[in-house]
Amino acid sequence: MIYLDNSATTKPYPEVLETYKAVAEKYFANPSSLHGRGGEAERLLAQARTISGELLNVHSKEIVFTSGGTEGDNLAVKGTALYYQSRGKHLITTRVEHPAVFEAFAQLESLGFEVTYLPVDGNGQVSMEDLENSIRSDTTLVSMIHVNNETGTIQPVEEAGRLLSKFPKIQFHVDHVQGVTKVPLELKKAGIDLCTISAHKFHGPRGAGILYVREGANLLPLISGGSQEGGIRSGTENLPAIVAMAKALRLSLEASKGGIPKMKKLIGKLRDGLEGVGGVVFNTPQDHSAPHIANFSVEGVKPEVLIHALEQKDIYVSTKSACSSRESGASRVLLAAGIPEKRAEQAIRVSLSFENSKHDIEETVKALKDLIPELRKVGESA
Repeated sequence: MIYLDNSATTKPYPEVLETYKAVAEKYFANPSSLHGRGGEAERLLAQARTISGELLNVHSKEIVFTSGGTEGDNLAVKGTALYYQSRGKHLITTRVEHPAVFEAFAQLESLGFEVTYLPVDGNGQVSMEDLENSIRSDTTLVSMIHVNNETGTIQPVEEAGRLLSKFPKIQFHVDHVQGVTKVPLELKKAGIDLCTISAHKFHGPRGAGILYVREGANLLPLISGGSQEGGIRSGTENLPAIVAMAKALRLSLEASKGGIPKMKKLIGKLRDGLEGVGGVVFNTPQDHSAPHIANFSVEGVKPEVLIHALEQKDIYVSTKSACSSRESGASRVLLAAGIPEKRAEQAIRVSLSFENSKHDIEETVKALKDLIPELRKVGESA
């Protein structure tokens, strides 16, 4: 199998699954329980929090465990907006956010908030001039994706953080789900107040994530109950998944040292291999893009047809974000970057992990070169 849909989810490392199983079997008690078994679970939870903080170069008390990226994004966006609404109800985000952020802002609009959606250029990047010009006296939140989940475009979040440091009353949230372990980001140096990551994007289990909440930043909790996670996120902690996530984060950061340059070479090999194939146009920019994502359109071929044809060869790719892949029509993200609708409807996404090899790309290029002319003929005759 050649698996190239790692931006949707990654395969957990064997060591991570072993850790999950061991914790689920031995430390099954509730970390909030007062007895000895509960205390053991609580200590393991604290250890996972400390390790996660060290790996992200933040304090452990700034780590809030969540169920993943969607919850983390919703908690950051809605929790901030609702907490600071007495200060102002103007919010800023971009037109190319993941649905978890984009739809959260849409819901806030229905509750009376005003949202400015920053446009992007042809590379899918926002302008700092546009950001600065959008800031008002009643702005309380700016939310920006770090690495776009469809195109791999990297947003200038460090530059945005420097700009927003002049506006200390504005909270800065970054969706780092696609960037973590692949595109380094120092949260403190970048002036980020809230940051979302999800375990299953770096070979961890599903159902676990982290929301970094800078000390001093405030959120209105979206889930009320037992006051776990410092009162920010109630609910019995998913201890096996949390401990396994900390292990996956450590292993992936270790793998990134050689893995990032390797992925860059593989994406370059994919580009070079498809360069001579007629009707193939890359939507991912050459510069300012992550090392593991390549988005391209194939003229005259429906993406779902090409995906299933590749599947017959045991090769797995995708179209848009996994959250939106079953929706028909052109990609909202590609349209925002000025890509024509027809081309945006024909987009394919290849996304790598540190596990992918030169052989994977060579076989994928070969399959695409064989399939594209054949499928295009079928489409023309239909």
